[in-house]
Amino acid sequence: ENAGSCLATVLYPKKKSPPVVSIKCSHTKDQKEIQEEDNSIYQRIRHQTKPITGNNIPDSYGNIEPALEPVWALAVAGSSSIMWEKSTESLGYFLAQVKSVKQWIRKDDFVEFDYTVLLHEIPTQEIISCHMRLTWLPGHPLKVKHFCASESHGVEEGSGAESGSAAGPSAEKGANF
Repeated sequence: ENAGSCLATVLYPKKKSPPVVSIKCSHTKDQKEIQEEDNSIYQRIRHQTKPITGNNIPDSYGNIEPALEPVWALAVAGSSSIMWEKSTESLGYFLAQVKSVKQWIRKDDFVEFDYTVLLHEIPTQEIISCHMRLTWLPGHPLKVKHFCASESHGVEEGSGAESGSAAGPSAEKGANF
């Protein structure tokens, strides 16, 4: 979906630390619309009768089953924090595919998923596999713990909690960062 017109400035420090990002958008959704979409996604997940599982999202033709769209939206939001952390001045990433996803049933109101996501590294064209544990409740920061492995870069570990919306501007198909 169209997020409006946005201008982003990304500054990469010389030391190994995440880039500083400044984004200004016009014609974006207001906070109430974002909260309504988050709640809609959350309700779709919570009203499942059994834990959600899936593989190869999107499929080899680029299709996403409607029942798995909320899972994809959360994967985009969660993996964007990994991409932000891993990006450098010369390397960028986008979410290529959710290889697998499994929902964990919790006793509280949060939803929790284990993902294996494939990130496409630019310009190397390498595919990076990352395991991601995502916990979310609308109105609370998205919590993402992850580790990524690649042949040329060894194993990198990281974890953090990112504020975000599953329905926000970054939650679009093939979201680039």
